[in-house]
Amino acid sequence: MADTQAADSARPASTRTRSTGARRSTRKKDEWKPVLGRIPILDLSPQQPDDLWPAKAFDGEVVPFSATVFKEGHDVIGAAVVLEAPSGRTVRRPMQQVNPGLGRWTALFRVDEIGAWTWHVEAWLDDWGTWLHDAGIKIPAGIDVELMFEEGARLLERAAGEDSRGEDAPGLLRDTAGALRDTGTEAGTRWRLATEGRVADVLALAPVASLVTAGPSRRLRVERLRAGYGAWYEFFPRSEGAVRHDDGSWTSGTFATAALRLPAIAEMGFDVVYIPPVNPIGRTNRKGPNNTLTAGPNDPGSPYGIGSEAGGHDAIHPDLGTEEDFLAFLEAAKRLQLEIALDIALQASPDHPWVQEHPEFFTTLADGSIAYAENPPKKYQDIYPLNFDNDPAGSYAEMRRVFQVWIDRGVRIFRIDNPHTKPLAFWERLIHDVNAAHPDVIFLAEAFTRPPMMRGLAKIGFQQSYTYFTWRNTKQELTEYLVELSQETADYMRPNFFVNTHDILTPYLQFGGAAAYKIRAAIAATAVPTWGVYSGYELVENVARPGSEENIDNEKYEYRPRDWAKAAMLGTTLAPYLARLNGIRRHHPALGQLRNIHFHWTESEDVIAYSKHLDAEFTGTGRPDTVLVIANLDPHGARETVVHLDLAQLGRLPGDRFTVRDLITGAQWEWGSDDYVRLDPYAEPVHILAVEDR
Repeated sequence: MADTQAADSARPASTRTRSTGARRSTRKKDEWKPVLGRIPILDLSPQQPDDLWPAKAFDGEVVPFSATVFKEGHDVIGAAVVLEAPSGRTVRRPMQQVNPGLGRWTALFRVDEIGAWTWHVEAWLDDWGTWLHDAGIKIPAGIDVELMFEEGARLLERAAGEDSRGEDAPGLLRDTAGALRDTGTEAGTRWRLATEGRVADVLALAPVASLVTAGPSRRLRVERLRAGYGAWYEFFPRSEGAVRHDDGSWTSGTFATAALRLPAIAEMGFDVVYIPPVNPIGRTNRKGPNNTLTAGPNDPGSPYGIGSEAGGHDAIHPDLGTEEDFLAFLEAAKRLQLEIALDIALQASPDHPWVQEHPEFFTTLADGSIAYAENPPKKYQDIYPLNFDNDPAGSYAEMRRVFQVWIDRGVRIFRIDNPHTKPLAFWERLIHDVNAAHPDVIFLAEAFTRPPMMRGLAKIGFQQSYTYFTWRNTKQELTEYLVELSQETADYMRPNFFVNTHDILTPYLQFGGAAAYKIRAAIAATAVPTWGVYSGYELVENVARPGSEENIDNEKYEYRPRDWAKAAMLGTTLAPYLARLNGIRRHHPALGQLRNIHFHWTESEDVIAYSKHLDAEFTGTGRPDTVLVIANLDPHGARETVVHLDLAQLGRLPGDRFTVRDLITGAQWEWGSDDYVRLDPYAEPVHILAVEDR
């Protein structure tokens, strides 16, 4: 594999002096101990900010391993990252100095095993590189010429005696050493022998090194692909196949009728189908349409008001079907290569069995009543939040049991509702315990909250996080946020860019029409590896409940069957556009990475441009992959501008001309570093361009 071919390419051939950074010990507090090795190796990445938990990656992710490595004086140094895979395999990758002035060294590596990795950086004094530098100054100037050649000859002889050389290398190195000492040969000729390609190639494979220093070890947890890459689609099973009768009563959709929707979701190219809670719903304080406080006899209630006489978090709503029906639904999804993500909301309706069986799970007010949920100004009278401090051991044991019930039924992805309202310590323990027994289980945190809590949930183990993307609409907002996610927090926080949810319908979507829906979907699908939509997005459902940022006639409180066939017949659905986006993602591996986004300057504040590039070594095709996205952020009017491209970020040389092919329309243009674009929201508001050779 490409990742292992260079396994020994940066291994120092000599270890005359070896030092390592200090390790933790049980010495007395007042006893000094060194931290640095002979060559300082600092500022390691990837790692979590406090190094309390492992950094994260997903299977197939191309991870940049970086460190600040430097030494006193002007000697040439080298560095490599050394990784140990879960299987025990050791891989070495040579590092390149990407910023000589700051001593920053980086190597890219595609992680290819799931489990716990460790890694460290090794640095050394490059004796041959130092000699080349010094001799390249002195010999042409006639200073210490024979002394420099003698020093070089001795280094070559030393290298020839090292076991790591190939079969032919020792002879070549000894012959070259003899030639350097030949005073009868002109100095320029001898210098060319020392620097010619064959010698350079041999010594590049195994540097002539000393002062070899191993930096501190760091941890990297690599999880399955779906933890970091995928396209999600949310829908309510009870709405699919629901029928309203003449008397106003309803027949609920079931798992069987919901399964009929799965082929269309698969045809749009989605990987994960996320469904809200499927548990029994309480009747006490049940919410009516549009979050009204009074529910009629035919109102199904919010699926987040969990618990009734039919059971609690481990039970299935009888209107949806039986456990066997749920298992058949999972199997139907599996046949279409879809995974089901189940929403778990750790809260209870007043009718939940826990209220009687475990009153200690709740907060009791001074008047003896149980506190219901509030998120001012919102009130949720149909929900009792849990109190994890009254009985920490008992509440933990019950919650762990609930998750195990669904894991045993075959669920491997959980979308967690409002995890920020529960203790971080609870989630840290639960995710650790679940993943220790079931490492393929994925948790998505639905936490639209303050950054410390959102980041904290990611740090302690949540594999994915909802984000602020829905409220980042301007060029500056998007650029700053994507830089933050792809650089500052990428070692531990994986964003899932949902364009809308059953709770969120932003003003941008409310008033931007179909163009807004295309723009947001195109950016979400190309800017990060994981994105998602809530059912009805393809129908441009953009009418909000007055004074709110959620759909009117919200599906949380009522059945909402949709006429998909009619929309397709009338040509009013964006389903083909969503399918095209997901198809582009599948065919362009550069879009499956988080850390490789780069922004390009445009002369319009309404036009954003960014690219994603992946070297040929990592694409699996033997060819590099580069995608350039240019979006008009104004859904109401056409925009014209010039885009100024950083060609190096496209894998191109200064002055290169190349072809860009629009992956939406098929149009092609010949471009260079400065290119005119016009984007009309009433035609196509976004270019998604494959960068190709002419």
